[in-house]
Parts: sequence; structure tokens; C-alpha cells
Amino acid sequence: MQKESFKKHLTVGETTYTYYSLKELQEKGVGDINRLPFSIRILVENLLRNLDGKVVTEEHLKNIVNWQKKYEKPVEIPHHPARVIMQDFTGVPGVVDLAAMRDAAKKLNIDPKKVNPLVPVDLIIDHSVQIDFFGTEDAFKKNLELEYKRNKERYQLLKWAQKAFDNLRVFPPGAGIIHQVNLEYIAQVVMTKEENGETVAFPDSLVGTDSHTTMINGLGVMGWGVGGIEAEAVMLGQPYYMKIPEVIGVKLTGELPEGATTTDLVLTITQKLREYGVVEKFVEFFGEGVKKLSLPDRATIANMAPEYGATMGFFPVDEETIRFLKLTNREKSAELAEAYTKENMLFYTGKEKPEYTDVIEIDMSQVEPSLAGPSRPQDRVTLKDMKKTFIDLLNCNYNRDIDIKEITAFEDEAGKDMEIGECRIHKGKKVAKVEIDGEEVIIGDGSVVIASITSCTNTSNPSVLIGAGLLAKKAVEKGLSVKPYVKTSLAPGSRVVEGYLRKAGLLPYLEALKFHIVGFGCTTCIGNSGPLHPNIEKAIKDNDLIVSAVLSGNRNFEARIHPDVKANWLASPMLVVAYAIAGRTDIDLTNEPIGKDPNGNPVYLKDIWPSQEEIRKIINEVLSPEVFKEKYEGILDGDEFWQSLEAPSGETFDWDPNSTYIRKPPYFDNFTLEVNPPSDIKGARVLELLGDSVTTDHISPAGKIPPEYPAGKYLIEHGVKPEEFNSYGSRRGNHEVMVRGTFANVRIKNKLVAPKEGGYTLKFPEKEEMFVYDAAVKYEKEGTPLIVLAGKEYGTGSSRDWAAKGTQLLGVKAVIVKSFERIHRSNLVGMGVLPLVFKEGEGWEELGLDGSEVYEIIGIEDMYPGKELTVKATKENGETVEFKVKSRLDTVVDVEYFKNGGILPMVLRKIAQS
Repeated sequence: MQKESFKKHLTVGETTYTYYSLKELQEKGVGDINRLPFSIRILVENLLRNLDGKVVTEEHLKNIVNWQKKYEKPVEIPHHPARVIMQDFTGVPGVVDLAAMRDAAKKLNIDPKKVNPLVPVDLIIDHSVQIDFFGTEDAFKKNLELEYKRNKERYQLLKWAQKAFDNLRVFPPGAGIIHQVNLEYIAQVVMTKEENGETVAFPDSLVGTDSHTTMINGLGVMGWGVGGIEAEAVMLGQPYYMKIPEVIGVKLTGELPEGATTTDLVLTITQKLREYGVVEKFVEFFGEGVKKLSLPDRATIANMAPEYGATMGFFPVDEETIRFLKLTNREKSAELAEAYTKENMLFYTGKEKPEYTDVIEIDMSQVEPSLAGPSRPQDRVTLKDMKKTFIDLLNCNYNRDIDIKEITAFEDEAGKDMEIGECRIHKGKKVAKVEIDGEEVIIGDGSVVIASITSCTNTSNPSVLIGAGLLAKKAVEKGLSVKPYVKTSLAPGSRVVEGYLRKAGLLPYLEALKFHIVGFGCTTCIGNSGPLHPNIEKAIKDNDLIVSAVLSGNRNFEARIHPDVKANWLASPMLVVAYAIAGRTDIDLTNEPIGKDPNGNPVYLKDIWPSQEEIRKIINEVLSPEVFKEKYEGILDGDEFWQSLEAPSGETFDWDPNSTYIRKPPYFDNFTLEVNPPSDIKGARVLELLGDSVTTDHISPAGKIPPEYPAGKYLIEHGVKPEEFNSYGSRRGNHEVMVRGTFANVRIKNKLVAPKEGGYTLKFPEKEEMFVYDAAVKYEKEGTPLIVLAGKEYGTGSSRDWAAKGTQLLGVKAVIVKSFERIHRSNLVGMGVLPLVFKEGEGWEELGLDGSEVYEIIGIEDMYPGKELTVKATKENGETVEFKVKSRLDTVVDVEYFKNGGILPMVLRKIAQS
């Protein structure tokens, strides 16, 4: 099968585009496209366009064209996303690796300017702003000043990258939140590429280094969050291997009733899909209800796919997608997207009848005003039940169990880690007196101490933001105000929000209630809520108060919004303002007054709640392509802070030898252009002997840095005081810190030192107990290769790239386990570490191994996918245990990575050859 035979042409305006026709695939009898979900059709086009007989084979294409509703065994396909987006925390290691690759190229007399991302990359600096200042007009500028001061070293690297690399755009701080900028500006729905003199049109698709990348699914664009190594692989032109997913169809019917918002709808969908179970599945929305949702409504629903557990929450392209592209000043993209999707069976009219794995129906007319909490996004509570739920909270009668993947993803993306304390039952409501600015106020269990309009989930949606502005206006007109102990904030995901709120005349009313703009970035949602008033923090700790945060975000894990705030409630921006006025969550806002006017008359929520018609009228008046054009013009230039930031220039990065945040990694220290394929491993020792379900949280550097651990000692030696350590996550651009933190989680259970927990191991043959890092250094000096032995489900959790990078830098050559979590296996391969699995029914315990043996792994030299290898373990008494293992190098691409020592060396060799 040749892909050329499926080429067609399409003329839009004065340009003729080449495209790969799904209709032609169907007509030639390869498969029935009409029966496929729209999300699967995009994968079909991707494999057809990239069909080369090597990486993408005819079998791969036929597997996806003949998609099955259910798969008993996983079937993998190589997907080639068209682009990558990154936020600053998770993106810095990728830029560090590119910079190191340029240094290596220069050393080998290869033009460093040849080292660039091979697909377009957008890096948005949005995860580092913290709310230190609020409630004043200069809060935004003051927070920005502090942000630059705290992150100078990282920002200098990113500013250098902005100028140094082709195919990489860096959006400076203050541009907005990654997903909202992607939705309103970056995404084109249909992309084009010049190939052999032709302009090829194809569906936009991406991966992002942030789990809420799924927000772009609302625009009909395929995309989801991945780990750093996977993103780097795609960035360097490599395929992304994925399981063919099951697709759950969600049929939306009816429309939202008066008083309900899109936030209420997404919390309802999250609850229902969590109950059903959609993990690792695509979710695709269809039905008459979809046509009644604006594009920002769809984006809000797609954004929370990680919270309902799906890989994607996909809305196919339709007339609303095209309307939104035009509204957001992307007229040309709209024309091509409409013509292409209609021509290539990717435009949803509502008449199509795709098959789904299963169908769930949600009647939007039944949606009620809701919040979610107090510690999980799937635990929805109706507004009328909030007071009753508070009693459960005092009695610790709520669910605190959070999936490890969600926790590790949060910590990875936020660059911070927090511990959850135990829940203590309160007999009756506790209160405390607090002095704030000379005024004595009473706070207690249930008091709202944080009210934040935050997060791309909701600040991308004009209906709920205009709604919040109107509610603020009516509240101010009634003489209501916010309680003095509430820390308020407005942190929109894009500059456009400020534009239309000003144009509507609503920003002054929000500011009258102390909801001043504090920044354009990801804030409260990732724990960047900043400090509370010192007296409030003291009162909470001294009296063990259960206080609340109300935020328009997508995550509310306990102790993640603020370490002292136990109860965190997700709510619409309108309810955020309402609870800031009420000052407490132990209230039934459907029946009790929200406050009193200056004359002592009760004011109810219904008195200040805006109607859908009022909101619609203002949206139509203030939203136009001109607002988007004005706010995104010059967005890459940055403000005066960015322009005055001194950064290195030139084709290679000028590494600062004194930096403890950014260091040149050693991946290319002994690099040669010739491939030296790995040989059999001899004389290896066990660094870690582990049980089942070891997570990336255990392996990867995470949490606070203990001063007595190797990473802490390193920082102290380099002049960093323990109170300035920051988290491992914030220092992920420094391999010296990260390698010292690998296998150093205080809760990891290395059986070599049992029952002791933490980052320790036994150094053989001396049997001396020491830190894992210290042992690895000694083994390296002796020339001893290392292995890891573990049980089932090794590497569960989010895709932490340092779990694989740190493993490789410690000198681990192979990891032998009963089973791997899919993505961690892939990451190990990407770093050149050999993943091996025991035969069914075997493991290190079953084979009588205890980690004191010397190991030999035979059969590595002539490697191919799935090869069986022999392992010999020699005990101290000379007895040998011999067993077979299977290589989990699953594809020819995996083998290629392994032979080259990982993705980065392989790509550099390809660049040198070209």
C-alpha cells in the first residue's frame, strides 16, 4: 500500500492544498470510515500520512482503520503529533537538553544551529507566578516583579532559547495560561507543511507537558498531556507509541437551566464519568446538546479530562469551531479548517452515527448549581447541600484518597510537593479571634480564607467571567462587601479577559470587592496562592481550624491549594465571588442571606445572580476579533521586565558555573558519532531491590529536600541555606540535584536495607549501608554496572521524566521487574536503560534472590524487539541462579534508541549524518 495513492487536492482561496483522503481509503475498501468516532478518524489520517513501511506499517494503518470497540490485548500504533506545547516548569529540562545537544554538536564541529526542534514547539511561561500581593491596583505588577526575581536563572535560559532556536516560540511571563493561549491563539485546527513542493494540509494535533493540554480538544484538536521525555521525543521528530484506545461516547441532551453554569455542568460530567470509569480511554461528545454549547463551554469540559480520568474529552469540528476561529482573529485558519474537515470526513454535522465502545447520556437540563470538594474534583456537592456537607467535614467523613497519578502529575507540573496531615474530628465548630489591620474579626471552621477566580478551566469562558462581573456589580449596588479575612484574586488565563471586562465596565465592580488582577498565569490551582495574613495562619494552626478555599480551578487536593487550608471547593467564578461575600462555606446560599445591606436588610444570592440573557447580551457587545487582535499582538515580545532581562546570546548557551538551578547535563560527555552498541552486562550489582507498585513518586526526586540527604548536602556546599532549598521540582534543570534525589524518597522501601525506609542501599561487597547516590558514585569508580530488581507495576504514577533520567545517571543499565507501567518503560528506553521482565510466575523472591548476587545479562548484542535474554546471578557461596527474561524493547524504534544510548544521542547522530 502506497500513501501516494490516497493523495487528493483542495483549493481554498488562491491556494491549492494536498491532503490524504479518508474518503479514498473507504472507497478502496481498506475500512469503513463512517463507523469510526471522529477522534479515531484523526488517528487514521495521521498514520496514513506518515505511512513509510518502516516506522508506520500497513499493518498499523489497517489496525486503526478497522478500530475495534474493545481490545482484550493492547494494540500499539506510532502516532506523530504535529507539535508540542510546554509550560515553564516541565519545559525547562527539555530546553536544557537541547542546549546540551548544541554544545555536543559544536564539540564535534557540527554547526550547532542544526540542532532545533523538528516539530513546532511553544513554551508558555505561566506556572511561576505566585499571589503575594492582592486587593490593590498594583498587585499584578508587584507579583510580576517578585516572579522575575525568584526565577531569574530559569528565565535567562528561556530568553536565550527564544532567540537561539528555530521552531521554538517562548511566550514570556504575563502572556496567559498555556492552555488558554493555545485555545485562543496558537491552535489552527488544520495545519500545513511544505513537502516536496506541495502544501500538505492535515489535522492539528499535539502533546503537551501539562495534563490539562486536553482543553484543546474543545476546539476539535487532538492532544493530551505527556511526560518530559515523551515530549522531547516528539519534539525531535520521533513517533509517540500509544495503545489504540476505546472510545466512550457521551451523548449530551437538553440545555442548561437558568441559574446553572458550565462549571456546574463540567463538575457533573466529572462525577458521572469517574463513576463509570474512563481511564486511558478517549471520551467523545455528541448529540443535540453539543450544538447548544459555545466553544468556551466545550473547552471547559475538555479541560477537566484528567479529572474524569480520560486521555481526551473530544468535541469534533463543527460550525461552532469555525465561528470561534473567526471570533479569535483566525479568519484564514477558519476557511481552511471548514473546507478541509468537510472534504475529509472530519466535520460533525450531527447526522453522523459513529460507533462507540459504550454510550453515556447526560441531560444538561438536570444540572444544578454545584461545587466539588473538599479534596477531590469528582466529589460534587449541590449548592443546597453545602451546609450539610460541612458537618461531614468536621467529622472527617469525606474521601481523602487521591489517585497516585493525579498526585504525581500535580507535583510534577506545579514544581512543589506537600504532605497531607491527618484529619482530626471536631466536636462542634471551633472559632478564633484574629486582628487584621487593627480590626478584630472572628474566623472559624468553615471560614473562607481564599476566594480565587483562577485557572484556564473557567477563565477561558466569557459566560462565567461576565457572570462574575455582573454578580459583583449587583452586590456592590446592594452595598455588600467581602469579609476582611478573605484573600481574593483574579488571575485570568489570557489578556483578552481584562480587555472584555474593562470594555463591559465590570472590572471596577470586581475590584470594589478586592478581586483585582494579580497575574495572567496558573496560580491558586497549582498551590501558588501565596501566604495568608500571618495572624490568620497562626490562628488556623493554633486552633486546628478547618478553613476553606473556593476557587474556579480543576484541582483541590488537600494541602495543595495552601498548606493550612484543609477544605478546597471548586466552583464557578460567580460562586467564588458569592462565597467571598458570605465569608463561609457552612451556609445554604439557596435559603440563607449572603449578607446584609447597609440598612440591615437581608440580601440573598438570587437577588444578585445574573440571568443567562443578561450575560449573553454583554458577551455579544464586548467580544470581537479586534479584542483578540489587540491583546495577542506582540505577545512574544514580553513586557519591560522581559525586555530588560539580561540573558546570554549566541548559538550555544553560556552556562553559569555557580547556578544551582540550571546546569549542563552530562548526557553527551563521552559521545562519539560512531554507535557503540551495548554489549552483555557483566559483574553487575543490585542498587535497589523493590517490591510491587513502586511509583514514579518513589523513584523520581520529589518532595522537600532533606538537608542531611545528598541533594541537601550538595546545595549547602554550594552556598544555599536549607530555608532556600525550594523543592526538587523547582530545581529540575540541575541534574546534580536531581540525580542525588533519585530513589531518595523518604518512603521508598529498598529491601536491601529493610526495615529501614528512605534513600539508602547496601554497597557490595562490603555490605556497607549508605545513601543510594553515594553508593552509585563508588560503583562508578570501580567500573561496576548496576541493575534494579522489582515486582509488579513498576513505575506507576504520572510520567515523571526524572524517574528515568535519574536512573540512567546513577549508572543503572537494566531494570528487571514482573511488569512495567507503560509510560515509564518507554521513558527508560528513551534514556537507553534496558527494561526486562521476568517470565510469568517468576520474580526475584520466587527465584530465591536477595540482591547480594553478582549479575550477568547475556544476549544483548544481537538485540531485536521482545528478545529473550539469559540472566546469571552468582551468590556469595558461588552458587548460580540462571533464569530467562524478556526484553521490553517492543519496537524497532525502541531497539534503535537502546543501541544509540537513548533518544538524544540517536537524534544528534542523525543530525550529523544529514
